[in-house]
Amino acid sequence: MRHLLAGVLSLVIAVAVAVPAAQAGPDGLIMKRSKYSVTETIDRLKGALEAKGLTIFARVDHAKNAAGAGLELGPTQVLIFGNPKLGTPLMQSNRTIAIDLPQKALAFEDAEGQVWLAYNVPEYLAKRHDVENRDEVVAKIAGALDAFTDKATQ
Repeated sequence: MRHLLAGVLSLVIAVAVAVPAAQAGPDGLIMKRSKYSVTETIDRLKGALEAKGLTIFARVDHAKNAAGAGLELGPTQVLIFGNPKLGTPLMQSNRTIAIDLPQKALAFEDAEGQVWLAYNVPEYLAKRHDVENRDEVVAKIAGALDAFTDKATQ
């Protein structure tokens, strides 16, 4: 019996440790847990992007804007960024993808105090806009976003 309990306890611990840092969000979004505050998560992402030469177009603090309108909103920030060398070929395939470019990343704190970093899945956007013959570009963007968001959240 003791061995059975030890085995069950080991399984419970293994499952708890295996809970992924990323999870599926709404369709087309990847959400990663961050061990940092919303502001620090966005700061870390911004630093990682700038270090690789990407352009930062804007940073939107939705909580601050809500407060300015007399409303409450938990910590919520969006960073808008991009790389024309990668985004332009997608727009050359189908101009409608420009509605989803440049890229955006959303950091927010949920009701339990957990901070999340969310971003659009590049393959989802390519499919949404019927972008064809750009699989290498889309894969490069996906890999870069994964690496940048890992640096921001871990």
